[in-house]
Amino acid sequence: MTQYREILRLHIQGISQRNIAASCACSRNTVSKIIQRSEEVGISWPLEKELTDGELRQRLFAEVDPTPSRKHPDYEYIHKEMAKSGVTLSLLLELA
Repeated sequence: MTQYREILRLHIQGISQRNIAASCACSRNTVSKIIQRSEEVGISWPLEKELTDGELRQRLFAEVDPTPSRKHPDYEYIHKEMAKSGVTLSLLLELA
């Protein structure tokens, strides 16, 4: 598990990202991403004492519900049409 607290603590002490990555057993890209996100969302050291690791992760990488970019096919309609003679799936997908 990524040690978000330790990464932020070492960063504020002026430790290089390469050394932080070695200390926390994670990649330099992970360290860089955590530091960048903490600056974007305004999280800095020292952290609130009651802030748990899970809450910290949630604040850093809060996921917005992605809106579906594609329309799902009507599977019930496809199933009915596929039962007919001469209908292929590629033909149905062309018409959709």
